[in-house]
Amino acid sequence: MQLRSYLRLPVVTLLSGLLLSTACLAAEPASSAPQVELKTNVGTIVLELYPDAAPKTVKNFLQYVKSGFYTGTIFHRVIDNFMIQGGGMGKDLKEKKMNAPIPLEAQMAIDHGLKNDIGTIAMAREEKPNTATSEFFINVANNDFLNPMTLPDGDPVQFTRHGKLQTLPRAQALLISAGYAPFGRVIQGMDVVNQIKVVQTDAVGENQNLPRKPIIVLSAKILKTHIKPKSIEEQTASSAVPAVTTPVPATEPATPQTAPQTN
Repeated sequence: MQLRSYLRLPVVTLLSGLLLSTACLAAEPASSAPQVELKTNVGTIVLELYPDAAPKTVKNFLQYVKSGFYTGTIFHRVIDNFMIQGGGMGKDLKEKKMNAPIPLEAQMAIDHGLKNDIGTIAMAREEKPNTATSEFFINVANNDFLNPMTLPDGDPVQFTRHGKLQTLPRAQALLISAGYAPFGRVIQGMDVVNQIKVVQTDAVGENQNLPRKPIIVLSAKILKTHIKPKSIEEQTASSAVPAVTTPVPATEPATPQTAPQTN
């Protein structure tokens, strides 16, 4: 797995996993929205997907689910206060053969009220926008910097990002501002997500945030009988949030983390 570092976007210390994102609720789906159960070796996560917000992204994800692709894959990149990423490799750390990449639907998702907030699932990708395949991530913070941004005219482009004024060639600014496409949210099992986000990790080859104990997807299936969606707050109210195993910086780290990416 090549985790390239061309988008040097920082991990932002944001709201805790107990906070409910109003943006997630803004995209409340119709009763026909597909629901997918990810059964892992540490618990079950149920996702609800929003075809109206990201139709090609949802179709792509469901194709992988139906084919059994995700069975046996791992969460290979886990960063507390940021996201948990998986869907591309097995326990042997070898990439699985993926389908053709899909168009980026980040702006369409935003237009439908779906952002990269706590509990949403989005697609990982390479530097160029239209490169997402099978890998996905679940946001464990309100990651506004992963949402698309409208740039002013001109070349080079001057814009504010993370509270700092930046000036970049337009081509580079467009890559940074393209965003990542959310296409659903966790409706059950956010407590499981919160367990995963604080596991101990190591740097193993190209994988800089690999869980020491593999977090494995045992199965992924589309639910035939829908369950009633629960808010993030409802899912975590009855369970204690695990203690953070590493100190959380009050400001952005000196060495930024990269955004969710595939090879």
